[in-house]
Amino acid sequence: MELAQVRLLVTDFAACYHFYADVLGLKPQSGATEGPYEKFSPHTGSAGIALQDRAMMAELLPELADPADGHRSLVVLRVDDLDTYCADITARGATLLQPPTLLTDRMRVAHLKDPEDNLVELQEWLLLRG
Repeated sequence: MELAQVRLLVTDFAACYHFYADVLGLKPQSGATEGPYEKFSPHTGSAGIALQDRAMMAELLPELADPADGHRSLVVLRVDDLDTYCADITARGATLLQPPTLLTDRMRVAHLKDPEDNLVELQEWLLLRG
């Protein structure tokens, strides 16, 4: 078994596409800015995040037609330099819920939300800094 991707079901596809591509700087697979599907990849590693139009999925799974509420996911991205990355993405329109903070003696984190209120955690692994 292989994990192919984490897929987020979204209602405002264009806003989420802009967030993951232009704000967070992930690479889109096809450039489908209006959906109904797009996969994003970081510049390194093999994990990916995909967006799927919620209405399209509701055609297959009718319970998805109801509006989503509450926190439904937490997307985690590892970055090499958390302070620099946070400065870059806030300059591109991101709003941090919590600035870079020491979580443990091995990790610093910052949190923000995408346009659909999915939580995004940015991690800096301190052991990898040397």
